[in-house]
Amino acid sequence: MPLMARPNPDAQGYRALFGVLGPSTNTIVQPDFDGMRPVGVTNHYSRIVVDDAQAISDDSFMAGTLEISRNTLAAVRGALTCNPDFLVMGMSAVTFYGGAEGAQKWRDNIEAEAGLKLCTGSQSLIEAFNAYGNIRRIAVISPYYPSANAQVAHFMADHGIEVVRDICLQCPSWTSIAQVPTATLRDQLHALDGDDVDAIVQVGTNLSMTRLAAAAEMYLGKPVIAINTATYWNALRMNGITDKVAGFGRLLEEF
Repeated sequence: MPLMARPNPDAQGYRALFGVLGPSTNTIVQPDFDGMRPVGVTNHYSRIVVDDAQAISDDSFMAGTLEISRNTLAAVRGALTCNPDFLVMGMSAVTFYGGAEGAQKWRDNIEAEAGLKLCTGSQSLIEAFNAYGNIRRIAVISPYYPSANAQVAHFMADHGIEVVRDICLQCPSWTSIAQVPTATLRDQLHALDGDDVDAIVQVGTNLSMTRLAAAAEMYLGKPVIAINTATYWNALRMNGITDKVAGFGRLLEEF
């Protein structure tokens, strides 16, 4: 639903003020979202405070993401002080946990605390699949560890989407996710591609893939969906903002 017009609109965010919730260790989601921002929409970041976990393992990755989840409500309260119109989640892992039911409960909890709607990455990918159409089998790349990728596959299965194969980059710290070279990601996209998948999906908001995904759509000839692109696109569309933004792939340019 489009936002109701404010009687006294913000001088720069006169169309919408987005409160964005992201881990304090994340250096990618803020510039990504700002790069996709139409005129009249402004992004206002509230950091989910978390230490930069080191020497991550499968178990400690899951524990670390759950720590971020527990600290999210404090960031919500910080975001609310600027009186935003809408909330956008700039961290994706926890939004997949527990399948479709768990993801819905997690979002409901944040929305109840905030009194505002929240756009999450997991929800946004399903909306993106619906926009493209005919996506039923996907390949997934993440900075995660296998237990978290299993949660992504569970969530997708609940929505009728099969994860045919996946790659876990198993980054050794939260901040190292932002340091993965483009060349590495490009090689992994080629490894994931095949005639048996309808789309390639990247999750993990601190992994820098918005521009690469847009380019890969052209040379692979199929949807390549970066989580930050899908999330910000969905946030705009949920608020009735239909501007087309060039440079980030078909999702923002066509739908």
